[in-house]
Amino acid sequence: MNIGLRDRRALVTGGTRGVGREVALAVARAGGRVVAGYHRDETAAKELAAELDAIGGGHRVVRADATTEEGAELLAARCREAFDGLDVLVNNLGVDASAGLAELGHEEWTRVLDANLTSMYLVTRAALGVLADGASIVNVGSSLAQRGAPGRAHYAASKAAVLGLTSSLSKELGPRGIRVNTVLPGFVDKRDGGGPPAPIRERLAGMTALRRLAGPEDVAGVVLFLAGDLSRAVTGAAVPADCGV
Repeated sequence: MNIGLRDRRALVTGGTRGVGREVALAVARAGGRVVAGYHRDETAAKELAAELDAIGGGHRVVRADATTEEGAELLAARCREAFDGLDVLVNNLGVDASAGLAELGHEEWTRVLDANLTSMYLVTRAALGVLADGASIVNVGSSLAQRGAPGRAHYAASKAAVLGLTSSLSKELGPRGIRVNTVLPGFVDKRDGGGPPAPIRERLAGMTALRRLAGPEDVAGVVLFLAGDLSRAVTGAAVPADCGV
């Protein structure tokens, strides 16, 4: 069965690195058209643009700060200009963070909440006028939303709030046939030399049912499932993509 993304118009925030990059490329390879948003990393943006151009289909890579109203509105405007509408919105923008509560200042709390939660509210609100009836919104959360961790209060709180946002919007937008779901990655093995050292990655992998860590392409696969026609009866759901933590 076809996943149903051919000719679909998609916006992916945080779209030039990690999971967002894999989602943007996967949508393009499935025949969709993509606007990928980014904020600072020009090198990653140029690399993604070249890969999207090689696939073909008139994709766009757009610089905008999605944690601001102006940036969110710019992304929506670019989707209107490029595609005259939107069928898929992937709210992938987010930052990782770690700090004990005693050291957690207000500025850092705000930075994490703005990236991981406020951006979803701003971009989704800005996109309401371009989202087609029957569209799909996929929010990228985290398995820490449901279990927490020491030193991760601000990060876990931001991701837990995504679940409430998803549930509420699924009911509010349901009359338009718009589905809203969340994917919950665990620790994602970026395989780019970043992240914790190998012994810690091995220990984390040993805590999963599959004895491995999910890669960006694994999480992207779940995002594509929720974005496409195979999940037409799924909304308000939180789908793990953590190899069974």
